[in-house]
Amino acid sequence: MKYRSTAVASAALILSSGVTFASSHSDAPLIKQDPQANLTDVYAFVGTKYDDPNQNVLNVLVSVRPFSEPGDGVIYERFADDAQYSIHITNPVTGSVIDSYDFEFSDVTAVKNPNTILSYGLGTAAGPIEMIGDSQQNFTQTYTVRKNGIVIGSDLPVPPPNAGARTTPGYNDANGFAISGAADFASLDPLTAQGISPLPSGVVAWAGPREDGFYADTPGIFDFLNPRILDNNNDSEDGFGQDGNGIDGFKGFNVLTYALQIPINTLPASGFSNPLLGAQTGVGVYASVSRQRYTLRSTGRKPRGSGPWIQVNRLGNPLFNEVLVHNKDKDNYNLKSPSGDAAFSTYAENSHLAFLINVVVFGDAEGDGPLQTTGRADLAAIFIPDVVRVDTTTGPVPLPGQEGFNRLSVVGGDVAGWPNGRRIGDDVVDIALSAIASGPTFEAITLVGDNVANNDQAYNTVFPYLGTPHAGTTVSQRQAAFSSPHRPEVLRLLKMKLHRPSQPPRPPPSVLQLNKTPAPKE
Repeated sequence: MKYRSTAVASAALILSSGVTFASSHSDAPLIKQDPQANLTDVYAFVGTKYDDPNQNVLNVLVSVRPFSEPGDGVIYERFADDAQYSIHITNPVTGSVIDSYDFEFSDVTAVKNPNTILSYGLGTAAGPIEMIGDSQQNFTQTYTVRKNGIVIGSDLPVPPPNAGARTTPGYNDANGFAISGAADFASLDPLTAQGISPLPSGVVAWAGPREDGFYADTPGIFDFLNPRILDNNNDSEDGFGQDGNGIDGFKGFNVLTYALQIPINTLPASGFSNPLLGAQTGVGVYASVSRQRYTLRSTGRKPRGSGPWIQVNRLGNPLFNEVLVHNKDKDNYNLKSPSGDAAFSTYAENSHLAFLINVVVFGDAEGDGPLQTTGRADLAAIFIPDVVRVDTTTGPVPLPGQEGFNRLSVVGGDVAGWPNGRRIGDDVVDIALSAIASGPTFEAITLVGDNVANNDQAYNTVFPYLGTPHAGTTVSQRQAAFSSPHRPEVLRLLKMKLHRPSQPPRPPPSVLQLNKTPAPKE
């Protein structure tokens, strides 16, 4: 394959269509109202056990509760005690579940000392928290893990939030900033390390607060394609959306994460075809959150749940429900299982996103070229069924900062990242945009992006991998804006790059134009 850099698909981020790129932080209307159950990202990749470099494992990290403000005291974030958080191992071809690991968390109201406003720093004693659950930690959450309904671990500890250097000093350096970037277990901060729970089954579990490892310039995207997404240094010759130094809309935010290390030798293995890499062997992975069918609320009592668990959210590959599935089916998708994803395949095969690029960027009134909008079997092969497919025969994959890692994965010559599993640090926005623009033949790779090339916090390269959570006392989500060309100038440069005839700047597409997208096949 040959490579060429353009901004073809960057302009696909036009928001008049409701298109967003936020992994799965804001994927559907109903789950948006339930943030503690709102999944943001699923990572699944081969590595080594946290304390044994000779044992290969499948790492699965699942983040939930988007845009968690680090300084949101005095309660801070907690896993819902009335939800079931799950990791599913599936057949990579059919999406059928083989094994399910369910996490359930303890009461969010139980404290050692009810006669204080503080949850951290004052329990039965006052002072900094040195150990999970010590006398200074007034609120300590724990959890139980079940595999296929059988308890494999209970009363497992959840590390506290990073309240700051005076309350949780183990997370922070002398200046109060979170310490991250550990290369081995011995280098992990003590509170993160104390939360690692090896289980008798050989599985290792972890759950607690983490820094949000996803990165993208969503503020610029939401501003009707702010020109900084295409070019933030007034130089069109260095590629579009690849300048770096972009504004990360997730900078400074935390999430809640639950995670497993599963020994590779205990996993099933099935053959499957990766659309970019060919024949592989491994498993599929997705996550879900469920709540009980009935909730009884009464005066003077905590709400009580009853009845079977009902799935309210699910997530496999990044971006599918958020970017490809139309509004009418977004909530339906969250209620279904991957084994039934043939019902949603039309959204991959008939790309509304490619249609929008054609209308908005190239001025094609019908929206049918130059990017192919229908018959996108390449996208269906990635997203249907919507599970992250992991080749479990590869051995440990390179991670950010390690030799061989490239954030662009296959597009950047590194075959170990998404859509071959998903690692921390994979730039899934740039990879997805490049796939939309380059397929279905991939004879030439059109490299596109949003100018955000890295996360704001260093990842750990040891389980649980995601960065140490930010402290509210030192973090800031505010970033300076960039000076960039006016949008007509950016589009003029783009068309020159593609050797397209010069056209006058087009106004935003009308509702009528946007509604000309081909109707999905029933």
